[in-house]
Amino acid sequence: MFISNNACLVPSSFWLTGIPGLESLHIWLSIPFSSMYLVAVVGNVTILAVIKMERSLHQPMYFFLCMLAVIDLVLSTSTMPKLLAIFWFGARNIDLDACLTQMFFIHCFATVESGIFLAMAFDRYVAICDPLHHTSVLTHAVVGRLGLAALLRGVLYIGPLPLMIRLRLPLYRTQIIAHSYCEHMAVVTMACGDTTVNNFYGMGIGFLVLILDSLAITVSYVMIFKAVMGLGTPEARLKTLGTCSSHICAILVFYIPIAVSSLTHRFGHDVPPHIHILLANFYLLIPPILNPVVYAVRTKQIRERFLHILKAESQPK
Repeated sequence: MFISNNACLVPSSFWLTGIPGLESLHIWLSIPFSSMYLVAVVGNVTILAVIKMERSLHQPMYFFLCMLAVIDLVLSTSTMPKLLAIFWFGARNIDLDACLTQMFFIHCFATVESGIFLAMAFDRYVAICDPLHHTSVLTHAVVGRLGLAALLRGVLYIGPLPLMIRLRLPLYRTQIIAHSYCEHMAVVTMACGDTTVNNFYGMGIGFLVLILDSLAITVSYVMIFKAVMGLGTPEARLKTLGTCSSHICAILVFYIPIAVSSLTHRFGHDVPPHIHILLANFYLLIPPILNPVVYAVRTKQIRERFLHILKAESQPK
């Protein structure tokens, strides 16, 4: 490790603090965090298994749900094993390349998830506003291309973040990241060099993903609601809106924690650091936990198939 004259250094690794200010409670915090991670993994694997086994669920909406399940598994697994290792074993050290890789996976797949929600909004728009052409427009090939487009967009948007840190910011004031994982701004704020480009790029990506995606989803649902209000009977309106309820709940579960965490990070200067970090972890854990629950509760086909599997497993052989 090289230390320059201005007390900046070139680190080969960083030191994650976990939840700053709550170090004495790490072992107790591991209980709810490990439980939530287990629920997230079991729930999303169950959704994937149920949709794979039930051929009647091989439809665009459920293929998108499978994509969400995979993304949620990646997001939670990108952070939770390391966080639990910090809680249980004090394994705070993380290699520089591993840190940048973790940063890429977290921000990339959060971006991909936003893209999948946008694709799901398009699916609901076509299904309700142009139902006769839904199957011809949202073919399996088109669904696959939309998923691939969301993935490529995530890679193209987020790929430069760790690269700019690696190439532009070699010097750091400290190796200690006051966070439980390698979040972009947490790393950039430690750098000695000019971080203007990194800051503006990160803010620009946040605007493109969160603001524009949410606006596009809102526009699609305004058009859906207009079409629904044109239906003849209240029963028909409620039934049609019921097909969107799971998607709306999942969108709220995804965007609200991110918005709260981002606003707290940007403007909550009086908020204790451990609250910032807890919120940042919750926004990566809450969607993976709640998405399977929302779809299992709100989607009749998934719920019935899941109960059928449970009954079949419980019968004596």
